[in-house]
Amino acid sequence: MKRMTMAAVAVLLAAPAGAADFSEGSEAKNWNLAHGETKARFEAKVTDAVCALTGDCPEDCGGGLRQMVLERVADGKTLLVFKNIQPIFSGGTYDLAAYCGQTVTVDGLLVGDPEVTKGAEIMQVQTVTVGGETAKTNNFTKGWEARTENPIGEKGPWFRRDPLIHERIDTTGHLGLGKEADEKYAEENF
Repeated sequence: MKRMTMAAVAVLLAAPAGAADFSEGSEAKNWNLAHGETKARFEAKVTDAVCALTGDCPEDCGGGLRQMVLERVADGKTLLVFKNIQPIFSGGTYDLAAYCGQTVTVDGLLVGDPEVTKGAEIMQVQTVTVGGETAKTNNFTKGWEARTENPIGEKGPWFRRDPLIHERIDTTGHLGLGKEADEKYAEENF
């Protein structure tokens, strides 16, 4: 199963020969990321990664619970969206799920060193334009505030106060492998 999943990811991220330059018209701001970035503005259909990989495509792209992807109109390439415009490096799901199934214009950064990623860059979306209306992708913290009792203004990073994160840690441990694995790791490393 793992081999099949890895093969599906390789197909999803495969770069077409002679990748085009999508920087024209981009107003994206550089982040000076370590492994390369290129400004990119293009039209794409918004969907989720599970849909793109398996054909399991709910109308709402998983209701904001699935990783989002962009199917670029110009060349059919599917790009994973790993980040929005916020400096906390949150994903683009909160901003893109509302556009599920729509063709939009995105502006942002293609991230990844072409020598390393072989054309399988990820997308950091900064703005989404539909029907002449442009929206910044800065909704992650707004969504977080709406679903939690702790406002962002309280002390400490948001992720240390997020009840969903605490619930997940209580269920699967800090490493995601169960509390026994956490205990074993702590014994061996601390």
